[in-house]
Amino acid sequence: MLFPQLARFTDLSLLLLRLMVGMVFIASGWNDVSKAEERSRSIGMSKGFTMFLGVAEIAGSLGVMFGVLMQLAAIGLILIMLGAIQKKIFVWHSGFWGENGYGWHYDLMLVVMTLVILCTDGGRWVLMR
Repeated sequence: MLFPQLARFTDLSLLLLRLMVGMVFIASGWNDVSKAEERSRSIGMSKGFTMFLGVAEIAGSLGVMFGVLMQLAAIGLILIMLGAIQKKIFVWHSGFWGENGYGWHYDLMLVVMTLVILCTDGGRWVLMR
């Protein structure tokens, strides 16, 4: 390791990662819940399923942010993002970068970030294990 002294910031780094991932998912989930009709049309899903996704994103983001059942929350968020990637690749035929930045690169980044949270259990600074 080139800078071993940085290892002492691992838990802080994981907390910041959890907060960032949580903020992204909570904003997306809130958008799905508060504008369900409009959002359901844009993603090609029913209004009810769109609201379900929004609630799941909000619940998962709160679990990840606060460290409550974090690994289960992370798995749920990863599954949601894998569904989004599948839709973008096979239904909308978007490329990795897509047009106007609407590819699946962003979704994949969130999957990997959430995978780090899943595999590390989010560090020591959590409310509940």
